[in-house]
Amino acid sequence: MSQSKYVIEVEGLKKAYGSNQVLKGIDFNVERGTMLALLGPNGAGKTTTVRILSTLLPFDEGSVHIEGNDVRADADGVRSVIGLTGQSAAVDELLTGRENLVMMGRLYRLTPASAKARAEELLEDFALVDAADRPAKTYSGGMRRRLDLAVSLIATPPVIFLDEPTTGLDPRSRIAMWDIINKLKEKGTTILLTTQYLEEADQLADRIIVIDGGKVIADGTAKELKSKVGKDRLELTFADAAGLKAGARVLGKRVADTNDSEFSVSVVMQDINVDTKEALTLLSDAGLQITAMTVHKPTLDDVFLSLTGKQKQTEETEEETK
Repeated sequence: MSQSKYVIEVEGLKKAYGSNQVLKGIDFNVERGTMLALLGPNGAGKTTTVRILSTLLPFDEGSVHIEGNDVRADADGVRSVIGLTGQSAAVDELLTGRENLVMMGRLYRLTPASAKARAEELLEDFALVDAADRPAKTYSGGMRRRLDLAVSLIATPPVIFLDEPTTGLDPRSRIAMWDIINKLKEKGTTILLTTQYLEEADQLADRIIVIDGGKVIADGTAKELKSKVGKDRLELTFADAAGLKAGARVLGKRVADTNDSEFSVSVVMQDINVDTKEALTLLSDAGLQITAMTVHKPTLDDVFLSLTGKQKQTEETEEETK
């Protein structure tokens, strides 16, 4: 029997808490050996989705399959193929790093020798060898998160759910976690990541889904989503208000936006080389000088703000028409 292209399959997923409908029909698939990032504002349903997929929370309607296992009908089958790292470290703080890993290995019914060997591998992989025999309560935030992720990998699951794994970490610890997560993907692990850090999704994910208001409002690669927001922009800064006014007049319809406080204009570009040269030539011919020039490329921040802003407007319009 051949393996399915999709490791995670979610269709029509709905979940409500009383009158609060958190998920209103979510659909997505995750291809084998890839990472999908789930983005959305607080309360959008990211953690609810992960809890449902990891069998920790029942759902109202829809279907969810992990490696062909039905989450509702075969929860044990799902648990046998997944690992989960939540928003807070789920380790025993009184035990050492090594003891946490060995204990989890034994709970997965590894032999004492196998559990110890697997613990040593993970301590090495997650740069925790030097702290292996210290109680987890003495670990820094970054070390605890690494240990927590190591614990979830003790049984080498083919599917990993990472629910905001770098929340609260300093930039250096976050980058270290990114490196670990990338190595997991390189080994063929299928990963579902929820995150509030747009840069994280941009750096790590093969595909990104944005959910808001209980619905999927965007789906694609980071490049595809950025292209929906708009083109590159050339930002030109002048010395004063008079220069700004004159520059805006010379550039005419090319100007997409002006910033009076910064004395700058933005020009939308179709071709970065041609349009930059043309704008600078126009200003030079008019005897105008600029103090700075930058090219602004669309970011996931732009995508997120654009999409969630449009979603809010849609919801407000729907509410008004009721």
